Amino acid sequence: MNNREQIDNQDINRLLGRGVAEIIVEEELREMLKSGRKLRLKEGFDPSAPDIHIGYMATLRKLRQFQELGHQVVLIIADWTAQIGDPSGMSATRQMLSAEQVRANAQTYMDQFFMVVDKDRTEIRWQNEWFGSFDLSDVIQLTSMFTVAQFLAREDFSNRYNAGKPITITELLYPLLQAYDSVAIQADVEFGGLDQKFNFLVGRELQSMMGQPPQQCFMTPLLIGTDGSKKMSQSLGNYIGVAEPPEEIYGKVMSIPDSLIMDYFELLTDVSDDELADFRQALSDNTINPMNLKKRLAGEIVIQLHDEKVAARAEEHFARVIQRKEAPEEIQEHFVSFSELTSRQSGKAYIDISRLLVVTGLAESRSEANRIISQGGTVIADEVITSRLVPFETFQNGTIVKVGKRHFAKVINTD
Repeated sequence: MNNREQIDNQDINRLLGRGVAEIIVEEELREMLKSGRKLRLKEGFDPSAPDIHIGYMATLRKLRQFQELGHQVVLIIADWTAQIGDPSGMSATRQMLSAEQVRANAQTYMDQFFMVVDKDRTEIRWQNEWFGSFDLSDVIQLTSMFTVAQFLAREDFSNRYNAGKPITITELLYPLLQAYDSVAIQADVEFGGLDQKFNFLVGRELQSMMGQPPQQCFMTPLLIGTDGSKKMSQSLGNYIGVAEPPEEIYGKVMSIPDSLIMDYFELLTDVSDDELADFRQALSDNTINPMNLKKRLAGEIVIQLHDEKVAARAEEHFARVIQRKEAPEEIQEHFVSFSELTSRQSGKAYIDISRLLVVTGLAESRSEANRIISQGGTVIADEVITSRLVPFETFQNGTIVKVGKRHFAKVINTD
């Protein structure tokens, strides 16, 4: 074996050995990689939401690694099927999106996607290129290739069907339409989370039916969220967004349970396997403080999305604000009318804190604000607030409001 073959095998082992849940069919993919042929790597995006969380990074990092070996990423913006919605384990039908919502979500998604994947080595395709000209005869021909029983075998469909919950015909079409994407771009490998396995296999089968070599299915594990129990999801609130401020990303990583440290290191960083083995042993022997590993982990993730200087500032922010409980050096100012937030009881003026949290962006709704207040998560002028109404005289221009450990607002009265 010559040196070039040794390097190739090392690269292949790295690609296929770490941060991978399942590959179908691994031996076939190994042979394709050894052939030296430039592979077309399919990554589909359903723009039902605009933002990416770091759970997606396990797959995006793999795409970037393949790019570095000369392979071609093909990003499919599912603008057409976004109007159908893929449950992917969800218990209910998704709402259809307007064309305007799809375009807005897609642009935000791409901005964040290219924080990890090389834009210059990515081909962007919109589903409407091929589905825009589909007519009823095309749809009927496509649907004739599979049975309803085959599609009800998908776990989330099966669970909903057995529970008597509705499944629309359009939802049953989704895996077939996603599969046709693979035909349209002649995909060699499709990438995604393990929850996409059924859809990937449909694509593989459809390609064979239509005279193409069947794609390989490259699936990454589903990252557990910051709550330590469920997969990372915006809807569950246990996510870390790639576009969040670096200080927020750093702080959220520091909040994960110790049990997730090694999974995050393996899936989201380039720290060597040998060093990770040392980390595991040290954690097992209780010879290292898990917080020190989290700091390394948080720094590695911020560096990938930004750079070392930004990561250093995020670490200093965490030390100052969270560990030493000091206010951050820069706090966003919010200009509000105190009079509009004032209510009177027994002739005395009070500021309505729940409304204040909403107008300053520290809470998304009055109900969330009331929950934060009742749980003692609000600090005003260094005092924990547990009542929705606070005496007017407590507030002055520049009063600092703190929610949780990391969120601050400086309130400026516009009256």
